[in-house]
Amino acid sequence: MKFLNSAAPVFILTLILLSTGTQSANGQNFKDSSGKLLPVLKEAFHTDRDEGDNVDSPAIWHGSNGENWLLATAKEGNTIIAYDANDGSLIERFGEGGEGEGQFERPNGIAVIDDLVLVVERDNQRVQVFTLPEFESIGHFGNGRGDDGLKLPYGLAIDKIAENTYEVFVSDNYNPSLMGYPPEEELDQRIQHFRFTVHDNSLESEHLKSFGAISGEGVLRKVESLWTDRDNNRLLISEEAYSDRSIKEYDLEGNYKGKVVTDKYIDSEPEGIALYKCSDGSGYWIFTDQHETDINKFQVFDRETLNYIGGYKGEITRNTDGIWLTQKSFGDFEHGAFYPVHDDGSVTAISWTDIADALSLKNSCTQ
Repeated sequence: MKFLNSAAPVFILTLILLSTGTQSANGQNFKDSSGKLLPVLKEAFHTDRDEGDNVDSPAIWHGSNGENWLLATAKEGNTIIAYDANDGSLIERFGEGGEGEGQFERPNGIAVIDDLVLVVERDNQRVQVFTLPEFESIGHFGNGRGDDGLKLPYGLAIDKIAENTYEVFVSDNYNPSLMGYPPEEELDQRIQHFRFTVHDNSLESEHLKSFGAISGEGVLRKVESLWTDRDNNRLLISEEAYSDRSIKEYDLEGNYKGKVVTDKYIDSEPEGIALYKCSDGSGYWIFTDQHETDINKFQVFDRETLNYIGGYKGEITRNTDGIWLTQKSFGDFEHGAFYPVHDDGSVTAISWTDIADALSLKNSCTQ
């Protein structure tokens, strides 16, 4: 066959791509768990990569003076990296390896609330609290508490319950050798619950309880990410053990309620959790289905009913651990943005407008 001009092959290739739907580099079509073709969304930016940092989890801080920071934990770098949340450019690196204030040993989970950032340090067995934008350490909690102390903490979820008072749930993935899981009868401290207050840059904390089922389907074998929905008395926890890969629901008192996401919706490993939350009770849960290839995707469920809505992928984002979602309008993101970690070395950003349009979701809570 002869082509009359060079544009013809491009035209035919375009028709082929449109007729076959979303495809991976090897030609595979991807579908979500309801059988629909999986939208592939272009990332707004991609931060500079350094796989030596072993980036794990992101969080967003919107300061009162117009700051919009994307913070990310670097497990091997023993630092917190601050980027501009609008374009991904580097702002600063905070901290260094060590056991003192402002130092880290394998920082993993991170969360921002008000002008505070909390960092879970696996190997220092603590949660350290900093003020923003100074990034000044005002103390830590979780270690030095005997049987209630953190052993191998990974993730956290935080709520503000009163002025200057916060409650925190921390996942504690303790095991004998970083491999396998302890016996079920030893898994009753998988989640640690704390309360702390801040006054004049001084931190006071207390340990409230430990919990985790030791029998039945509520057992938590491999835990990291978790998130609260206080309006619905929900604590959702990623169970990463492959044989039981799921999202499990506990209430905020530590009682197991059931599985809300099963392996029907998770091909690989459930990782990050984010919540799009509206004051009328509506919204969306987003969960990472982590994979090292382009199977890596994000699954969306209704906030109230927990019914499955659909999924999406990033063009380049792979092997995602932590995620963070901001609903704030700023910069180029009219309705906020979604920030997933990309393959242990960087963070990408996807506009919430693009996600909402692709899955027919709300662009905003006032929509």
